[in-house]
Amino acid sequence: MKHVIQQMKEDRCRCKDSVFNNIIRFYSSAGLINEAVELFNQIPQFNCVNWTGSFNTLLQMVVQKGDLETAYRLYVENSNRWEVNAQVQSFNMLISALCKVKRSDLAVEVFEEMTRQCCFPDRDTYKILMKGLCEEGKLEVATHLLYSMFWRISRKGSGADIVVYRILLKTLCDHREIEVANDILNKVLRKGLKAPKSYYRKLDIAGAFAEGRSLEEIKGLINVALVKCGVPSVASYSAMIVDFYSEGKIADGDNLFDEMRQRGFTASPTLYEAKIKALCGDGRVDEAADVLEKEMVEGNCVPTANIYKILIEYLCKNGKSREAVSFLDMAKRRGHVADKAIYGTLVKGLCNQGPRPCCYTLSSCYVVRRIRSVPLPSIEVEVAPDYDGPKSFGVGLKQHDIRKRH
Repeated sequence: MKHVIQQMKEDRCRCKDSVFNNIIRFYSSAGLINEAVELFNQIPQFNCVNWTGSFNTLLQMVVQKGDLETAYRLYVENSNRWEVNAQVQSFNMLISALCKVKRSDLAVEVFEEMTRQCCFPDRDTYKILMKGLCEEGKLEVATHLLYSMFWRISRKGSGADIVVYRILLKTLCDHREIEVANDILNKVLRKGLKAPKSYYRKLDIAGAFAEGRSLEEIKGLINVALVKCGVPSVASYSAMIVDFYSEGKIADGDNLFDEMRQRGFTASPTLYEAKIKALCGDGRVDEAADVLEKEMVEGNCVPTANIYKILIEYLCKNGKSREAVSFLDMAKRRGHVADKAIYGTLVKGLCNQGPRPCCYTLSSCYVVRRIRSVPLPSIEVEVAPDYDGPKSFGVGLKQHDIRKRH
């Protein structure tokens, strides 16, 4: 690969940023940080006029490896270059990587740098940083962050902001700071969610806790207040439902989902995707399949390609690869195109169930890739004990060879 890269440079080929981005990702998976940095520094020699994607990928890779000094140098040397467009996404990646390595102090400095560079944080920025601060127990800094959010992105009141408020309120409850949580909750309803007088009622969760309510019950009251004491909307319901499903609280998510539909709100594919992913993660793939085949049809919601991808992957993991093939056919009929990873997952799953379906799928993959002029990749599979066929199918395997060997 290095020889090809050198040849590209000598030939003065004009390469797109996506080429270097993919190579840097490959170096990342192989743990070759120095080679990735060296390649990034050589990008100007390839007539590439924009390498924002490569910058974001390399920055995230270096921070995740814990090399903060190199990350700082990369940021200082490249963030102000005209070839690098350091937008909100770039800052979010850096803040997220810093929070994952428990350096929320540096993440706060990056957050403050955003304003100095005329780049304003969005909801994801606040969510990432709030989660990092709360996980490290820096509740005072997290509280100041929440108040700054009121006048930056919550000036008009948005139901989707409750995911950020909920992180801090839940953490305060875990630390038994109930009175502080009560005060912040009322400020959130008045200043963050802009609850009108007809909806707003001053809550006293501290009194409920003093009367003997458990912490889980207090958290439940907070969840209800965030959704219903503001102006109920699709955004507020959706944000809370997705949070419930991501936390594995499927029953709570289902109850709120039903309430949302009873109020006449239409569910988006994002909600169904979160539900299907939660069910699959809990090992309930049959119920997840029913959501796609029945609930989404009843809700007049068209499945996205990502929904099919999630369901197919989990069906294969649970030994139901033949059912996964039927969903792949369904996705094709809806105009979705499966990527290489999906075919690889199906091949492995089908080969574990016996030679015949494996042969059929490999032949199908070959035909698809021949149509797209893409060679069939080498696929390593774990096969069933009674399967006596080849365990590796290499590049260039002919279709008649597949039939002959099986």
